Amino acid sequence: MAKRVFFSFHYEDVKTFRANVVRKHDLTKETREDAGFFDASIWEDAKKHGDLAVKNLINRNLENTSITCALIGTETWRRRWVRYEILKSYDRGNKLLGVHINNVADKNQQTFPLGRDVFDYLGFVISADGSTLTYYEHDGNDWKIYQDLQAKKLYNMDRQHWGKGFKLSNWVNVYDWKNGDGYNNFPTWLDNAK
Repeated sequence: MAKRVFFSFHYEDVKTFRANVVRKHDLTKETREDAGFFDASIWEDAKKHGDLAVKNLINRNLENTSITCALIGTETWRRRWVRYEILKSYDRGNKLLGVHINNVADKNQQTFPLGRDVFDYLGFVISADGSTLTYYEHDGNDWKIYQDLQAKKLYNMDRQHWGKGFKLSNWVNVYDWKNGDGYNNFPTWLDNAK
């Protein structure tokens, strides 16, 4: 059964067409079931909206999705709204995966070295008493409390996790579209999302 997927990406990767190679590959499949997903993405320029309007737009488009796929280009890891989409997805219980797209030729037939794994720069800390989860982000120099999502109350957190921090990259699978034959393997990647 096809899943409803939210794609998170840096807007520049749409302008160079790399993000759309992944997002629109279902158009060349016989059915959407063959592609394994329905696209629930948005791509509006955040500069045209205030922060609250952008958050509300993202939140609305995450509704009825169960998986969030980060399309990882060169600067994706730095993008504020990509970070929000990923952490909000985790916060609401979406499964996560990442796909490197720098090996996909852009509109000028250029490819680029792999971008940094955005999941290495996002994480959370469980409070010492296990009652709260606080989101964190790494800015390239240091970890700091993530400001766009409030801490989350926890209930029945396993004691072994109390007082510890976790990077999302510890369990989120990341693939390479070109080298991993994403065109044929994307449905399996969705099935393996965590």
